[in-house]
Amino acid sequence: MHLSSTPDDAPKPLYRSLYVQVIVGVVAGILLGHFWPATGAQMKPLGDGFIRLVKMVISPVIFLTVVTGVAGLSDLGRAGRLAGKAMLYFLAFSTLALVVGMVVANIVRPGAGLHVDPAALDSRAVAEYAAKAHDHSFSLFVLHIIPDTTVSAFTSGEILQVLLIAILFSISLSRMGARGQAVLDLFRQLTELVFGVVRLVMLAAPIGAFGAMAFTIGRFGIGSVIDLALLVGTFYATSALFVLVILGGVARYNGFRILPLLAYLREELLIVLGTSSSESALPTLMSKLEAAGCAPSVVGLVVPMGYSFNLDGTNIYMSLAALFIAQATGVHLGLGQQVALLLVAMISSKGAAGVTGAGFITLAATLAVVPDVPVGGMALILGVDRFMSECRSLTNIVGNAVAAIVLARWENELDGPMLAHALSGRRTPPPNAGITRSTQAASV
Repeated sequence: MHLSSTPDDAPKPLYRSLYVQVIVGVVAGILLGHFWPATGAQMKPLGDGFIRLVKMVISPVIFLTVVTGVAGLSDLGRAGRLAGKAMLYFLAFSTLALVVGMVVANIVRPGAGLHVDPAALDSRAVAEYAAKAHDHSFSLFVLHIIPDTTVSAFTSGEILQVLLIAILFSISLSRMGARGQAVLDLFRQLTELVFGVVRLVMLAAPIGAFGAMAFTIGRFGIGSVIDLALLVGTFYATSALFVLVILGGVARYNGFRILPLLAYLREELLIVLGTSSSESALPTLMSKLEAAGCAPSVVGLVVPMGYSFNLDGTNIYMSLAALFIAQATGVHLGLGQQVALLLVAMISSKGAAGVTGAGFITLAATLAVVPDVPVGGMALILGVDRFMSECRSLTNIVGNAVAAIVLARWENELDGPMLAHALSGRRTPPPNAGITRSTQAASV
């Protein structure tokens, strides 16, 4: 059942559209933060509260989606093949994103004119991030995947831990054969229940976007971007280039276009823009991809994996920001050193959560093992990191949406007519399309 009684073939009133409501929330937050910054900064709990609401349902959404999707496959080898293809895809495009950021940084050189003395930097401001960076070593990351207990995987909020438990459960359930059908049916009913909760949580999206944007503008101010406008502008332009040209080319090669996809995901992109967190749109992203014809087994496996392994925006940011700091502090990095930096970033970026500040922590982890670039130089970009966090999250979510559609097509698990219908923008249901939890959740 839809939250709204408005028929699918009738347009919603503007005031009931989530897209319009989030736009109003973002604009109101910007105005409040700009004209009454002290009050705007106090709106932080609204944004944080919404993100916590979403994170509350992420674990059951991932677990139930993966279990019902993978366990429903007749051949577990298909799931293994899909996971392998996904990892190769993620590795290729994560590396490409790092290379793009490095090339642009060397061409534009956004930090070349600053001439900052490293000794004059106050590194205390980034001490907290540098301390957290130790948790991103590769050995700790591998151990971090394995939860202490089955229950702790759900209480910790770690996507990879939930994904591991879900895969193990789905394999075990598949091996039960007919005896496991009752359990699988129960999980499918629970999935319907959880996505009903998702629809209720998304009603608070405009409030969350308002609070997060009011805090960002009130706390840091639009004026803080001016001093580092070249860096911020370069990052946004590079991310746009990556999405429109590289991901756009991949989309075109696989039979769809990137701009209609962005329009189809406009609500999710606006929520991410307002909250600076790609996790805030994860449940509805999965629903919309299923509604666009991607098989639940593909969406349930690829999207959660992508949130840890396919962070295109974060990778662009890391290589660009690292070279910006080197340029600003007068540290010359040769080609070999830049390649070494890229290799370190490839490792440290794996498992970075799609939440606010994760990219900054990952950057600290990268610089910590490259002694030529001073970690204290991160203080230069601390003031504008929140503004770049929004772009990181937007690029990440688009990259994962494209990955899910492409991998579904490679696996012959993509309904082409449903995808074309979804990206066409028509509100009427496609012919012979039943009402599923995906179309319900996507209609919020």
